Parts: sequence; structure tokens; C-alpha cells
Amino acid sequence: MHRTARSLVKKLGSVSEITRSEALAELRLMTKNDEESRLIIAEAGAVPYLAETLYSSSHDSQDNAAATLLNISISSRAPLMSTRGLLDAISHVLSHHATSSSPSAVQSSAATLYSLLVDDSYRPIIGAKRDIVYSLIEIIKRPNSPPRSIKDALKALFGIALFPLNRSSLIDLGAVGALFSLVMKDGRVGIVEDTTAVIAQIAGCEESESEFLKFSGVKVLVDLLDVGTGSSERIKENTVGALLNLVRCGGGGVMREVKEMRPGAVEGIKDVMENGTAKGKSKAIALLKAVEGGAKKWDVAV
Repeated sequence: MHRTARSLVKKLGSVSEITRSEALAELRLMTKNDEESRLIIAEAGAVPYLAETLYSSSHDSQDNAAATLLNISISSRAPLMSTRGLLDAISHVLSHHATSSSPSAVQSSAATLYSLLVDDSYRPIIGAKRDIVYSLIEIIKRPNSPPRSIKDALKALFGIALFPLNRSSLIDLGAVGALFSLVMKDGRVGIVEDTTAVIAQIAGCEESESEFLKFSGVKVLVDLLDVGTGSSERIKENTVGALLNLVRCGGGGVMREVKEMRPGAVEGIKDVMENGTAKGKSKAIALLKAVEGGAKKWDVAV
């Protein structure tokens, strides 16, 4: 396998476009079907070639390079993050999502980011790339973005938001308005679930209160909790987490809006408390205490 990997990587540097294309297709297939091949191919020096190919005008080449990088990242993240210019190449694909980039390459690139963000040490590095964050937000804002592109962008944004210091940048770049617009306008399966997961993370910073109030975010979240809305359990759990983070990080404005919730929304919180996951139940209990008691310190961790 080592010999095959070295041979294919050598072909990536060929002057023949056909030779390069064939090697890319083979590498994509190998890394998809053989987990052990991923690190071997990365160690053979494939990643810089693959990153460079993300700038290709050929959609087939761009697709195969992006998919191969995604496959490698699932097993071996360090070779990607240690490659100079890799994040810039991913940013290039994402920033041209509405023009020259292949939709499949956009999806694979966003999914690669999510894969890399599993390692918490990479979250501040990727989150500091404002061009990447901006492009991900633009993907979810664009009405014509394919559902798969939106879902992959949301997952990448979720990974970025897991690092607390990234949340203010997400707010600065317009994530909150884009996310709430998705909640209100997009009813596709899974989109609202993923969107509310990102919202719940961004809610956990001091800057969130004014931004959420600007977009009537608390009212939107309360509507999602109302039992009459028919939200899924995952949406309700995410919403409870978002409101709890807002109460903990925000001031009186958020607390007032949360305390004015309709009975249907309170029933939604109680439903999570009774039927949710262990983490969801603990958050629901803490939120109910906040709503009913007004206290700001809780023993339950988010």
C-alpha cells in the first residue's frame, strides 16, 4: 500500500492533467474504502497537492481533492492542520460557493472543517479565520444554497461556536440574524435542529443578549418551545439550552422576556424535563428555576 500511495502522490505532480485526474479519483476511492490508507497517503505527501487542487477550475478535480481531504481528516487531522495554506484553500472553495466552486466541493470542505473542529485545540485556530466564518454564514444566508451545503456549513459553525472566544466573532459577522432567519423560513428536515444547536452555543457569551433581542430571538425561541408548534425533541432541547445560556450570560432584558413566556412554552420546557436526554433534563430544570424563581446561580452545569 505504501508503494501505491507514493506512486499516486507522485502522479499528482504530473504535467498531464489526465494523469493528475486519474490519481485524484483513485486517492478518493482508497481513502473512502480503506481507513488504514488515509494516514499512509497523508504521510506520502498528498495533502499539499490536494490543497492546491482546491483552486482548480475543474469541478471533477476540485470534488475529488475536497472529498479526499475530508476522508483523510476523519482519521488523521494533524497532517491537514500542519499543511501551510490548507485553510486558505478551504476558504477559497467556501468563498466561491455561489460562483465558481462545485457544490460538492463546498460541502466536503465545510464537512472537513467540522471534522477538524472535533479536536478542541483547532477551534481557536479555525475560528480566527474570519474569512472562513464569513463564508459559512454567507452559505446559510443564501436562499439558493443546496440543503446539504447549509447542513454542512451549520455543523462547521457549531464546531467553531464550541470555543467560547469564537462566539463574539460569530456575532460580529452576522451569524445571529442569519440563523434566526433560517429558523423562521426553512422547514426542511434537520435544518432547524442544526440551526438551534448553533444558536444555543452562541447564546453563551456576554454579547449575545443585545444581538438576540435585536432579532426578536427570545420570542422565536419561546415559539419553538410552545407545544402547539410541534417542534421535535431535539429542537426543544436546543432551545432550552439557548434560553438557559441567555439567562446566565445576559441581563434583565432577556430575563424579562423569558419570564413572560406563554403557558404553552412552559409546558415545552416541562416536556424536555420529563422526556429529554439527561443533559436536556438538567438544562430544563435549571431554566424552570430561572423562570419561576428568578435566581441566577444554579448547581446544574450546561
